Amino acid sequence: MPAAKVISEEPLDTKDAKWIRLKKIHYTDQDGKHRLWESAERTTRKDSGIDGVAVLAVLRSKTKAFPLSTVIIEQYRPPLDNIVIGMLHFPPFIISYADYCETAEAAAIRELREETGYEVDMTTEPESSPIVVSDPGMTNANMKLVVVSVLLDDKLETPTPHLDDGEHIITRVVELDQLDAELKAYDKKGFVVDARLSHFAVGYAMAKRISSGAFP
Repeated sequence: MPAAKVISEEPLDTKDAKWIRLKKIHYTDQDGKHRLWESAERTTRKDSGIDGVAVLAVLRSKTKAFPLSTVIIEQYRPPLDNIVIGMLHFPPFIISYADYCETAEAAAIRELREETGYEVDMTTEPESSPIVVSDPGMTNANMKLVVVSVLLDDKLETPTPHLDDGEHIITRVVELDQLDAELKAYDKKGFVVDARLSHFAVGYAMAKRISSGAFP
């Protein structure tokens, strides 16, 4: 299979855009001075008020046959013309709860099953973040993070995902203790690491250092 790549680029007029629009914002700052700001926003936000959901899946074994691990995704992203390493993340036009009363948590469980093949352990209730943003200087786009548990009977399993036509996603399982190092290795190989996954990995590694007395 040939590698995905950008073959051309051109300016996009807002009237021709399907998913995103540009907006000029007029506002007054704390000194009362009139200012302008350029912003991009999604056109797909529904009544839920959420633009996307990221899924952090924690994999564990009933017999402790493998260490606590998580699922990461390798996926080509045209704006970067590169493979991006990140959490499972799906945009608003996939989130059906806006029209069918599906919650963000239910959408995360469904997407994890479809995109990775893993089933969520429903004896552990999924945890959701508040609505958060990642680039407020450029866009009002937001998301929720849903943390789910995947409990396997024994050894690590790699189920078959149920991808739609045109979806090209590679799933990997990485031990949480090794996640920060793995992402740094991806960076050295020329891949791009998604900030959401990177921030989690750094925070996890920092928490372990603090608990071991690195910052007395």
